[in-house]
Amino acid sequence: MTEYTDQERQTLRTAAFGAVFLVSHADPGFFASFKESIAGAKALAGASPELQAVFKTGGLPEIPKGSPAELESGVITALQQSTGILQAKSPEDLTEFRSVIAAACDQVANASGGVKDTETAAIAKVHAALGS
Repeated sequence: MTEYTDQERQTLRTAAFGAVFLVSHADPGFFASFKESIAGAKALAGASPELQAVFKTGGLPEIPKGSPAELESGVITALQQSTGILQAKSPEDLTEFRSVIAAACDQVANASGGVKDTETAAIAKVHAALGS
């Protein structure tokens, strides 16, 4: 099992949950966000045991705060940093990380009334940040 520092684990969690949050909040509305968050959590639960361990340990993810632009910037930065962390420490997990995040974003977008243009745009930003 790959050893990550607490900061690296936090960055990976922030990236994963932040990507779900970013797509979910691209489609406003409480009930939509609630359904979408559940769909995203289920997708993240489908990760390998090693990635699940990263997602589940170390407390709550730190979703960036501030304006929508600051939130997006923080999530994008965490996604980019996560790619670097995984490339350096566990390249075999990078492909799965990208796949799990992409699946989570897709499931979030499809969870409530079909995929909106704003969700498609958020997903494209996530893919760009992951280099996928």
